[in-house]
Amino acid sequence: MKNIIVVWLGIMALAIAGQPVLAQAPEPSLVPSQPTRLELPFTQYDTDVHVLAIPEDSSVVMLVEKDVFIGSRTSYTFHKFDHQLKDLGARKLDIPIEYEFKLMRAEATAVYALFQSRYAPERLLAAGLDSRTGDVSLVKFDTEVTRDVLDQKVLAGNLFVTVLLDQHMTVVKLDMKTGKHQLLPSVYEPLTTELTFLTDSATKRAEVIMRQSNGVKSRLQLKQLSSEGELLNSEFVQTESERSLITAQVSLGDSSDRMLAGTYTLRDPRYSQGIFSADLTAGTTPTGVRQSLRFYDFTRLKHFFDYLKPARAARIRQRSQERRAANRELPLRYRLLVHDLLPFQNGYVLVAEVYYPRYRSDSYGPGMVGTRYRQFDGYHTTHAIVCGFDRRGNLIWDNTFVLKDVESYELEETVRLRPMPDGQRLVMTYLEEENVHFKIIDRSLPTPNDLVVPLQTVNPEIKEKLSSTNYEGMQAWYGSRFLAFGYQYVRTPRGGGRDVFFLNTVSFN
Repeated sequence: MKNIIVVWLGIMALAIAGQPVLAQAPEPSLVPSQPTRLELPFTQYDTDVHVLAIPEDSSVVMLVEKDVFIGSRTSYTFHKFDHQLKDLGARKLDIPIEYEFKLMRAEATAVYALFQSRYAPERLLAAGLDSRTGDVSLVKFDTEVTRDVLDQKVLAGNLFVTVLLDQHMTVVKLDMKTGKHQLLPSVYEPLTTELTFLTDSATKRAEVIMRQSNGVKSRLQLKQLSSEGELLNSEFVQTESERSLITAQVSLGDSSDRMLAGTYTLRDPRYSQGIFSADLTAGTTPTGVRQSLRFYDFTRLKHFFDYLKPARAARIRQRSQERRAANRELPLRYRLLVHDLLPFQNGYVLVAEVYYPRYRSDSYGPGMVGTRYRQFDGYHTTHAIVCGFDRRGNLIWDNTFVLKDVESYELEETVRLRPMPDGQRLVMTYLEEENVHFKIIDRSLPTPNDLVVPLQTVNPEIKEKLSSTNYEGMQAWYGSRFLAFGYQYVRTPRGGGRDVFFLNTVSFN
């Protein structure tokens, strides 16, 4: 209740000052609880903390990377916590000094951290943690050809690592049981290819989605792989119109339903014109085109332009209608980061974040003869769309979450999504500094975009103040719970304070 009062007083102060109100306090029934906060004595100056919220057993696993002295060996330790963030123990890793951390992923309750040699990038080291028993395994792999590591997925105890090889992307399978590796011959694509690698533990299959282009149009190729990396099936998804498919996600699970959804463009593959969907169990035309392909121009979505002022959004829709009346389409230029499909209400939900890269102009040299150049200044995310489909790929509803001041130098997912306890609604969240921003998604119904609650402290009754939050993040956890984390400075009312790494449970139960 104290947090609601604090937010409300802040809003009143802004209103009195004549400033626009950017965030509002949610109704009491919508305020998430924060039942648990854990503070650990780690600082961003000598420690990197990598967090995985594991829904299968409602636990949290952290890999703590600590530099004791400059030039000495970095220490690595797995830590596990239960759903109440109680400490379940730690396991140290004996990582040789030549290796540096790259990625961490989980399959069920097994967690795998991947390391790469600083001096010989073809050498990889995988650390596996059985979080039920606490057993740790270390396996070295000399892949002979690996360069940059791009991604990692886990399937049936095998690590599938997307890597660069001779200006191409490929996948190397690391077998943790035998210590052997294998390059997958079915995945070898140019660097310009959009490549999505998905794993499904229930069916023990992997799905690979790749964009292929002839320089004018692009199509998608889908490949199904076994848990050993063997090619099981390959198929194409393409259009007969001028539209080109950019990227997509496919539904997982052992089901007769198989749905594909993603983005398409009219010309430039960097920019999306709208979203598409397809029922992959339906037939194809004699030319190989999917009969079930459906295209939804962004102007046809009810809420896509909610991030704009109403007058500007109306002008865009009017221009689109005029072009459509002339049998033409209004070109749109949006970049989207597409999330995995989420099963929901006997169908699927697709989330995509709309972003753009920012640049600033710098110069060096004296006066008028100086040289000016553009410098990349990170990504800015404006809003996230959420679309509900039935199992055949028909769009049922759409909504939008307008984001505030979200910028990052890495292109990564910002918003997180979980179903509400009633099973009828969804909640989208993200963490920005000391505040949890969220929106309740009730199909296409308009709901507030600016609900926000501050993170709670360990001791709310003594009015500690949180500040200097850095490297913050939020992960979907289990049920209707999320996990917020990051580095923070906690100032006490009597002066002084403490630097911590925090974990906060955010519950919409």
